[in-house]
Amino acid sequence: MTGYPALEIARRMDEQSRLVAIDSSSAFLDIARQKAAELTGRRIFFRTERAQPRLPFAADVFDIVVSNLGLVDVASPIKTLRDFTRVAKLGGHVLATLPLSGSWQEFTDLYREVLVKHDKLAILARLDQWLAALPDATTAESWLAAAGLDDTCVEIEEFTLLFKSAREFFFAPVVEYGPLPEWKAIAGSGQELQDVFWYIKEAIDAYFGGRAFQVIIRAACLSGKKGEQAAAILADAEGPDDVATGEVELVDGELEDLSEDGEPRAADILEPPALDGTEPGEASELDAFRDPGDSTLS
Repeated sequence: MTGYPALEIARRMDEQSRLVAIDSSSAFLDIARQKAAELTGRRIFFRTERAQPRLPFAADVFDIVVSNLGLVDVASPIKTLRDFTRVAKLGGHVLATLPLSGSWQEFTDLYREVLVKHDKLAILARLDQWLAALPDATTAESWLAAAGLDDTCVEIEEFTLLFKSAREFFFAPVVEYGPLPEWKAIAGSGQELQDVFWYIKEAIDAYFGGRAFQVIIRAACLSGKKGEQAAAILADAEGPDDVATGEVELVDGELEDLSEDGEPRAADILEPPALDGTEPGEASELDAFRDPGDSTLS
């Protein structure tokens, strides 16, 4: 999270509203703080936190819970949506975005073609398994229902991403920090991984040489409202031992940041960035994009 969608939401907040933005990457949050400099005076809290296995917040805290691509890599989207619902107030709204089945198809078609051509049947089976697990709109709607949310909706929008070359595609942040790690895991490791991605790179540049590599994304926005049904589901699902320690709570109208021993910590409010010199998006040359016949491969 380098600021989107948190800063867009912050610009629309009134002076009484507060926003807590979390990401597991401190470097991403440093960039978000830089972008947020113009919003000094707004109540924005940046925290380095993971959403898994459980959000570090008490129940019934937020009016709106927004997750941008947070459901993509989780083991159980239903459980994660229930946790989003847990931290929302009764009557609060939960929204989550994610790509649906059919996204990245131009790339996965080439991936499949390369695997068939080079007789990589085991990798092909893993690719098919990954593709089959991608949700469609009906599946996404069932997640909202299982979380007990009311007034549910799944809005779908298709848009096109254009890349000048295979290299630009693989190093684009939306790919590098999006599905690329999963695509690489499907290919395995070592020389086989390098070979497969070299052939994919060559296929992209061969088919789209001189014109943009076009990839279509089918994006969905899931939304629902926390009502009595969701509250009942959460009450049944959680016992007294499920209460997390060190959660963020609203105390006397303020955001209280509790450490593991229960002592308050200073909230992270628009602190100056402490960049380590490496920005997200910067990447070294990938070995996987070198010629398999190159003897310099390690």
